[in-house]
Amino acid sequence: MSFDTLAPHYRWMEAVLAGPRLQRARTAWLDQLRDSPRILVAGVGHGPFLPALVRRVPHAQITAVDSSMRMLRQSLRRVGSLQANITFVHARLPEWTPTKNYDAIVTHFFLDCFPPEQLARVIDVLDSAAMREARWLVSDFALPPRGWRRTRARAIHWLMYRFFRVATRLPAHRWTDPSPLLQARGYQLLGRDESEWGLLRSDCWMRSTADVR
Repeated sequence: MSFDTLAPHYRWMEAVLAGPRLQRARTAWLDQLRDSPRILVAGVGHGPFLPALVRRVPHAQITAVDSSMRMLRQSLRRVGSLQANITFVHARLPEWTPTKNYDAIVTHFFLDCFPPEQLARVIDVLDSAAMREARWLVSDFALPPRGWRRTRARAIHWLMYRFFRVATRLPAHRWTDPSPLLQARGYQLLGRDESEWGLLRSDCWMRSTADVR
């Protein structure tokens, strides 16, 4: 999987196809990170979340990881002078091994790139870097449970996954809901924000206080 070829075009593609909708999903639970001194952003992509994060949590030490060097360069240019507290890491998950522990994990429009078995491994790697009572923000293209909303979302998913499989060799054929995997690892859902008739989902999870690391 490589997003290098799309990196120069991703910003305008998002603006034309989604407008501000994806950014609203990314920032839906931003205030939940205000007390997090160490934050890991996995699959940072072209970096639209980073300026908002730095402004909201200016003293946080942020690690931004992506498998695409061109995407990381886009992120670097986007944050400009705000980059002082950000460490950019060129690495591919689930092969990457974190060397720090974090108070918060952020995965925006990233977990939906992986098929089930690989997704479980990615979540295990990120979970291994999470502190006790860490928060985990997740934004994804989701599928509503039933009705015309699900039919609409399935059609959009089919188009998206077909495009990205051709353009980036994306390994996933369809969306896998990460919620059961997070719950199995001791995380509790603090809040969920849905938009676009259930197509976009933003979650805030927190490791259960009963889970002792």
